[in-house]
Amino acid sequence: MKRAPFLVALFLAALSLRPQLVGIGPLLPSVQDDLDVPHAIAGLLGTIPVLCMGLFAPPASFLSGRIGARLAIGAALALIGVFGVVRAVAPGALAVILLTFPVGVGMGLAGAMLPVAVKQRFSDRPGFATAVYTSGITIGSAFAATAAVPLAHAAGGWRTPLLVFGAISTVLAALWLWLTRSELPHERVDIRPLRLPFRRPLAWRLVAAFFFMSSVFYGLNAWLPDAYVERGWSESSAGNLLAVLNTVTIPVGFAVAWAADHWGTRRMWLGGAAALQLVALLGVVLVPDAGWAWAVLLGVSIGPLFPLTMTLPLDGAERPAEVAALAGMMLGVGYTLSALSPLLLGAVRDLSGGFDAVLWTIAGLAAALLVVDCSFSPARLAAGRAEAAQGSM
Repeated sequence: MKRAPFLVALFLAALSLRPQLVGIGPLLPSVQDDLDVPHAIAGLLGTIPVLCMGLFAPPASFLSGRIGARLAIGAALALIGVFGVVRAVAPGALAVILLTFPVGVGMGLAGAMLPVAVKQRFSDRPGFATAVYTSGITIGSAFAATAAVPLAHAAGGWRTPLLVFGAISTVLAALWLWLTRSELPHERVDIRPLRLPFRRPLAWRLVAAFFFMSSVFYGLNAWLPDAYVERGWSESSAGNLLAVLNTVTIPVGFAVAWAADHWGTRRMWLGGAAALQLVALLGVVLVPDAGWAWAVLLGVSIGPLFPLTMTLPLDGAERPAEVAALAGMMLGVGYTLSALSPLLLGAVRDLSGGFDAVLWTIAGLAAALLVVDCSFSPARLAAGRAEAAQGSM
């Protein structure tokens, strides 16, 4: 069976996973003014999806075990699209906030099931297939961040971009089902889907890797521009640092993930990316005037970290149900914990009176990530596969 349509479907599905989260950030001042709510309430529109991504990643393994990854991903994308449209036209702050929950549920379910789909159809090239859908996530994020404010200014205020994002996600859900229509019907092998592997050391190592990686990423996206404004840069220049960082991640992440399937080991590439990230962060702290160079290096290092980390559950388990359980725990606990990182880093800024302490804290998280990533030896991953197989008997 040809796999190209499925690969295209993976990419298109991933485009839906971040616009409703990333796009709301630049619109929050307008949302606050229009709905007449305080900052804390408006901030829930960004916090709720991330928490849902954590809380609803674990149930994804149960859903995919019941109806199959194809239908489950289609249903999750439909949640994002349909409720994204309804939220955009809902009157009143309470309705807008409540309708953010199903959008977040869809994001959490779909994000945890894409690795299962990769395991089922691309077990021979997991790095490449993972890079395809993580590139879709990154491109969808970049599109939302770039288009949100212009769409709001063009017509309708903050509701217009959310309506556009929801409509696009609805179309993408339909495209996913159409492109994957030739897939074999789901055969329910397990009577009951596997439980999350809370007792497996490998699973907690995966949680740590995802937590440290995403905490660094969310911390930089939240506070790097403000840190450079505090150092005397203009707001536009400081914001462009983040744009450079996120733009570089797209081609580098795809290229390195592809290379990891062909040369060396994924552990080698993963450890190298984590080490480069730490070097770049130390440069931001110690030689801040070279901000543009550090932004490029951060993009070069962060780009591969996400797809390579997402392949770790595939290396630590054999069967799709085991992959789903590992990925569900990694994403569930990892997202839930990392959702707090911007808030905690903001508290560090308030307590210290400057962003140097924040940047040193992010560098510390990057150092911890390097230690964890270097611990994923082939022997430990093989032992994890054997443990998973024995536990499922």
